[in-house]
Parts: sequence; C-alpha cells; structure tokens
Amino acid sequence: MNEPLAERMRPTTLDDYIGQKHLVGEGAVIRRMIESGNISSFILWGPPGVGKTTLAKIIAEQTQVPFYTLSAVTSGVKEVRDLLERCRADASSVFSKGRPVLFIDEIHRFNKSQQDSLLGAVENGTVTLIGATTENPSFEVIRPLLSRAQVYVLKPLENNDLLELLQRAITKDRVLSQKGVKVEETEALLRFSGGDARKLLNILDLMLQALGEGEPFVINDELVTERLQQNPMAFDKDGEMHYDIISAFIKSIRGSDPDAAIYWLARLIAGGEDPKFIARRLVISASEDIGLANPNALLLANATFDTIHKIGWPEGRIPLAECVIYLATSPKSNSAYMAINTALQYVEQTGNMPVPLHLRNAPTKLMEQMGYGCGYKYAHDYPGNFVRQKFMPEKSGNPQFWNAADNAQEAKMKQRMDALWGEWRQQQGE
Repeated sequence: MNEPLAERMRPTTLDDYIGQKHLVGEGAVIRRMIESGNISSFILWGPPGVGKTTLAKIIAEQTQVPFYTLSAVTSGVKEVRDLLERCRADASSVFSKGRPVLFIDEIHRFNKSQQDSLLGAVENGTVTLIGATTENPSFEVIRPLLSRAQVYVLKPLENNDLLELLQRAITKDRVLSQKGVKVEETEALLRFSGGDARKLLNILDLMLQALGEGEPFVINDELVTERLQQNPMAFDKDGEMHYDIISAFIKSIRGSDPDAAIYWLARLIAGGEDPKFIARRLVISASEDIGLANPNALLLANATFDTIHKIGWPEGRIPLAECVIYLATSPKSNSAYMAINTALQYVEQTGNMPVPLHLRNAPTKLMEQMGYGCGYKYAHDYPGNFVRQKFMPEKSGNPQFWNAADNAQEAKMKQRMDALWGEWRQQQGE
C-alpha cells in the first residue's frame, strides 16, 4: 500500500505499454529494435508522464543485456566515468549477452563536460545510450552526442489512452481492484491529468488516501476537483506544480494579462527555474499565440533567448520581464499555428501526392526530356513579380489552410492575397 500506484502500475512489457503507437506499435521503430535485440543509441523527448523511463525499463527487461541507470540530477563526471568502466568490463566479458545499455534520466541536466565524457563510449560501441528529456535536445544536448543518437518524440497521452489506463488501474491493481471503484464522470480527471499518465495515477492515489472508513470509491468531476483543491501538494508530490505554473504563465500571456504573466514569471524565477527553459517557452508563445498579428514578437523572443545565454542571472530576469510584457500586450493570432496543423492533417489524409512536373527541377537532360520544369513561369519575369499558376498537386483541389485572423497585420496580408489571386484559385479547384 505504501508503494505509489504509478509504480505498481508500471508496465513491464510492450503489450502492457499504453500510448506512443508511432514508436512501439506493430512494425514501429522501437518495437522492431526490441524484437530484434539490436538496440541503437537514442534519446526520448517528451513531457512528463508519457512513458520515457518505463520504455527504457521494458528494453532492459526484454533484451536481457546489462542495463545501467544514471540520474543527471545526482551524477557528476566521476560517476559517469566509473559507470563507463563497468560497461567496458561487461562488453569485454565472455559472458556478455550484448552491448550494455546506459539509461540517463533528465539528460538535459548534464553539462557539456558530463556529456563529453559519454562521447567516446557511445562512438566506439562500448555502450548503447538511451537518454530521456523533457527539454528540446537541440538546445540541451551537445551536437556531437546528438549526431550519434536518434531522437524519438513521445506525445502526451490521448484521452482514450488515459481511459484505458484508468480501467486497467481500477480492475487490475491489487489495491484499487478491491475497492469496487465506480466511475461516473471522467472530464475533470482527464483535464487535470493533461495527457500525463503519472498525474492520472497520482490523482487516483490521492482520492484513495482521502477515503473514509467504509466510504465508497466514486470518481466524478465534483469529487476529483474537491480532492485536488483540498490537497494540491499531495497531488504535486513529484514536483509537477512546475508544469502547472508554466501553464498559467503561458495562458496569462495568451490572455493578454501582463500583470498575471509577470506574477507567474516571478513564481518561476523564485522557484529556481532554468532561465533558458522560460525563454524557450516565450519563443513558442510568440510563434503560437502572437504569430502574424505581430511578427516582431518572435524576433524579440528569440533575442531574449540569446541574451539569457550571454548574461545569465540575476540580470537575465530583466529581458525576460521585458519580453513577457511585450508578448502579453501584443495582438494575438494563432492563424499560422492552425494553418500548419490543418495542412498536416490534410497530408496525413491524402498521402504523398506527386509534385507537378512544372514545379520540378531538371538537372539532367533526361529529366528535361521527361517534362520536368516545363511550363513553369518565373515570377520575376512578370509585372509586379507575380503570375498566376498552380503550386499545389494536381488532384488537391486547392484547399485553403491559412485563414487570416482578425487583426490589422493579417487584414493587410489577406487584402494583398485577394488582389493577387482573386477567384482564380477557387476556379482551379472546381
């Protein structure tokens, strides 16, 4: 009973693993690695509670190779080198079942010298590296190490995944299965979980601990909300309030409330948050929430990110505050964000439609004879550097992905596009 529910429910096989079908589903890349027993170095990048550590432990269980774990929070260069020596001994042993695997949790917390100490062992095959990180590896992992390890992105769990986990917990966990849990509503449970399996299980744990003697275990929106409001720190026992504050921070910027945004920035700073983490979130917010309504927002956010790298603390709080206020007070638009999401859905539905011949380059005589580039109109040869021609695949029907948002900047952009294209595009799609 003292063991947390999240640990009791941790799967040990891929068949019990929930979510990340793009990586572990039938025929997916990590499943193929595990089934073949040929594990190459990779980094798992994704938010908390989506199965990074669990996946590493399943690999250890199923491949039966020597498996070592380091936490970047508690390990220094000496610990890394000592462990690599043990891995070398394992690799050279006549009893070795395969190349040792070294799993490093929160690898983004390793500094450059710690990461450098891994390079040789990864490069010469002494060890297979599996790293886990919640941060973008492009910023946090040194380039030589990144070039030797594939990055796989783990996604927040879908509601269907979380509901499957809920059903499994209340029917198969040795404690919950004895409680006769009655599920009436799940909206609040899913909302507070936010795609995080650990959060969902922690909420169930909290509700279990709050049960009175003989009280029935009922899950509904009112009870979930009440329990979390009564004891938020118990729910946050894994330090996840950090992500709740980040959420409030970004939503305050999106909601154009500079005072709230500065308050949450102060909470992040006072809590010891990495300034680069904050700056990266501002770059994302400038792109996702301000976007084309004020393109200068992205320039300022990126400049803030660079400035933080140059000056550090405590002066770094000043450009962060400047950027936060600028973003919060800027006009908002998510039209670019929506456009790329819509286009990605369209690509997924329509597959790889061929590029029209007139848009293809013809670097060889044969390709020229096949019609590559034939009929392409070079825009700069025409008045106003524009000429109407079709740029989408032939069978696409000219779908529209970008819709101008209601702000002055995009109104001008739309007016220009309407003047250039008129109804020509719609006629081409008919």
